[in-house]
Amino acid sequence: MEANIIGVLGGMGPLATASFFRKIIEETEVTKDQDHYRVIIDSNPKIPDRTKAILYGGESPLSEMIKTAQNLEKSGATVLAMPCITAHYFHEEIQKHVSIPFYHVLQGLDEYLAENFASVTKIGVLSTTATKETNLFQTYIKRKTVLFPDQTVQEEKVMRAIFGENGIKQGNSGEYPKHLLKEAAEQLIDEQGCELIIGGCTEVELVLGSDDLSVPFIDPMRAAARMLTGG
Repeated sequence: MEANIIGVLGGMGPLATASFFRKIIEETEVTKDQDHYRVIIDSNPKIPDRTKAILYGGESPLSEMIKTAQNLEKSGATVLAMPCITAHYFHEEIQKHVSIPFYHVLQGLDEYLAENFASVTKIGVLSTTATKETNLFQTYIKRKTVLFPDQTVQEEKVMRAIFGENGIKQGNSGEYPKHLLKEAAEQLIDEQGCELIIGGCTEVELVLGSDDLSVPFIDPMRAAARMLTGG
């Protein structure tokens, strides 16, 4: 059977898109270049901000996302993936406008957690406020208690690390956003009893990893790359 051609609906943001492409490469078992998957990337940073659209009635990104998905299909992609978790709020509507499968980054996450972290009961999520408010993780994770930082920490630590001045969206993947995200994770661990942290925004895993925390850290995009490549 011919291997899938992976289409990446990217640009939200560009660094997260580049990181996801690298994960696809790393998760593919190969002995030579020709063993890798063909990957078509449309990194479209002109897609309007998802958080502004969802929470504040800003310009909808949907039409631009649909056009990007359709462009990938026309270019030969046989399966789509999107390295932006907040954007999965629009997943179902985008799928209606393409005829190829559109992989949902959170599908299978509940089963993965149950199989690999059976004793864990509370998980903490570091995500955009839009992802938190739309209950994306609560919809797909049924067998664990899903917790988020309290409102002050969410806005002053997590959102500032992602969107703020010198944040990740401004091209800074250094110590400043890492420090803010570590503080948010520590609040989840120390005050809410979380036994595992999920990077619930594709920017988070650009600066934070398991070595930075006292509990396991899960990167959903790494898991998605593994699923797409049959790992």
